[in-house]
Amino acid sequence: MQKLQLYIEGQELDLFKDETVSLTQTIQNVKEISKVFADFSKTFSLPASKNNNKIFKHYYNFEIQNGFDGRTKKAGTIELNGLPFRDGKIKLEGVDLKNNVPHTYRITFFGSTVQIKDLIGEDTLSALSNVLDLHNTIYSPSLIQAGLSANPLTTDLIVPLITHTTRLIYDSSAGHAHDVPNQQNLFYNSAGGHDHGVQWDDLKYAIRLDVIIKAIESQYGLVFSDDFFTSTNSSYYDLFIWLHRKKGAVESPGGLNQSLVNGFTNFDDLSQTQTVMDSNALGVFGITNKYLQFDLNLLTASSDSYIVSLQRNGLEVYNSGSVSGNLNITKSDFTLQNGNYTILISAEVNITFSDIYWEIEYRESNVLSYTKTYATSTYSHQNVFSFIITQQIPDVSIIAFLTSVFKTFNLTAYVDKDTSEIIVKPLDDFYTTGVSYDITKYVDTNARTVNVALPYRKINFEYEDTETFLAKIHGQLFGKEWGKEQYTNGEKLDGGIYDVKTSFSHLKYERLLNVNGGASTTIQYGYFVNDNQEATYGKPLLFYPVKQTSGTTISFMPTDTSHIQLSSYNIPSNSLSLVAATNTANINFFNENNEYTGNSAFTNTLFQVYYSNYITNIFNPSNRITKVTAYLPLRILYKFNLNDTFVINSNNYLINSITTNLQDGKSSIELLNKY
Repeated sequence: MQKLQLYIEGQELDLFKDETVSLTQTIQNVKEISKVFADFSKTFSLPASKNNNKIFKHYYNFEIQNGFDGRTKKAGTIELNGLPFRDGKIKLEGVDLKNNVPHTYRITFFGSTVQIKDLIGEDTLSALSNVLDLHNTIYSPSLIQAGLSANPLTTDLIVPLITHTTRLIYDSSAGHAHDVPNQQNLFYNSAGGHDHGVQWDDLKYAIRLDVIIKAIESQYGLVFSDDFFTSTNSSYYDLFIWLHRKKGAVESPGGLNQSLVNGFTNFDDLSQTQTVMDSNALGVFGITNKYLQFDLNLLTASSDSYIVSLQRNGLEVYNSGSVSGNLNITKSDFTLQNGNYTILISAEVNITFSDIYWEIEYRESNVLSYTKTYATSTYSHQNVFSFIITQQIPDVSIIAFLTSVFKTFNLTAYVDKDTSEIIVKPLDDFYTTGVSYDITKYVDTNARTVNVALPYRKINFEYEDTETFLAKIHGQLFGKEWGKEQYTNGEKLDGGIYDVKTSFSHLKYERLLNVNGGASTTIQYGYFVNDNQEATYGKPLLFYPVKQTSGTTISFMPTDTSHIQLSSYNIPSNSLSLVAATNTANINFFNENNEYTGNSAFTNTLFQVYYSNYITNIFNPSNRITKVTAYLPLRILYKFNLNDTFVINSNNYLINSITTNLQDGKSSIELLNKY
């Protein structure tokens, strides 16, 4: 028998001598292909001993104030024979009483990867103000024009040729159409009376996907490895997300021009007031009832009216209404909770504030308190349309967003035991770095089960939203959703249907032909409307921007009555390159005909690159799920990873799942043939 020790927040818990604690570990399971798993244990019991009652603060007694908080997971550690085995989280599930006396505490242990969800909770992308708001800009004709011509290889915020309302054509013929409702002609004609082209406010900004990933790391103190999330991986790094929060035109919330208050002095002061300030956000991490003072002050000599919106993690918690002169906001004006606080000012005129500052007092104990002031000094609100990223980014939870990114590229995540870094790799890369363990002599030869490995007859790989105009027409014409892969291995098999679905929009783009003669232009654009050609919202849109610098010029309208000629502009694409000889990577699951070239030469689809090896292995008629029981020695239990290979009688297997009794080392293992 092995000695099992369990710790919660550094305190050792008492265990029942005969209680079985088993840990299940699995990364990629043939039964749940699209999910990323963490280690977890079945719920087990602990005695209501004097020690455990103290640690759990007599949880059964709800009258105890400031007792143990069972709503959240706590840091936990498992040791075997005095050596660290697993770090993770412990969740108190409840307490059982006998004869009105506490008898057992029920808990569950979760592996480290689950902490990502615990840290992020239900926060949306709007909560990432610490990094995203550093990219805020002005929404104006000149800056939209600059973004349309920006280099996406070196610029994180660009403008793609994607319209939210108007259809674009290219017609160079004499008397060409340029006065058709909901349609604009991109052909540039310098003659009078030809004020047509793409209107500046029919376009929106887009931000690099990697900026969002970096913002998540910064906001929650996570560290993702650079195995996949790296600038050298162009299939990932060159992706952008369209900043499209609502259908139709960009609008400022409330109708007035807003500005995000910035310029605060950077202080790292967490050990005292449990707050930390960056240039535009105040991070609050303390116990809320210990804040004796939590004031925001705005000082101005102006008599003009303005509105202050105080937001926590992108959601408004206080609105001043129309005020003038100085303003003092205290913690009694809103519910104080942990999070990032930002300040937005709305006004119809320019207003100068002589100072905007936070005053914080935090009582660490009955005899010790700390105070801190964070100030901007002079701050000027400008009556221009500030494009605040956190207000314009799609309204989706961070966890849902990360999950979709992981599904798109079949990524696997686990926590490095030594560095606490979250290792993120495509599944194929994950398996290629494993080592082999011959466990033949540890396997119970009296019982072995061999089952069919394939539980499905078909697996669908698709985007959740293909409802935009051209993508919808594609589905109607071809009887298959745009970009969708339906894998059956070319066979008619038994079993169910499994869906791998990412919560993104997937547009079919249009390369414009000259209406005058039908010649191809170098213009490709996205038309983000529904099948009735009306502005629509949809899911977050990922795309590759490709800058066109030598080709068909386009007409750009900075006002309703003027137009200019642009020779460089960013077109949206589902393929990383417009030339298959350069790169065939694309974000279709199925090898569709490329919108720009019209051929199917872009063969490196998401399915082909990130899923095909694993899926074709599962569909191999020789494959089996082999279930064995083994008593693995500690030298293997301590070291093995789920990407390792187990060898039994010279046969190689991938680990589909493994459940280990931590007291006696008995492991029930599901194995998948390795080819």
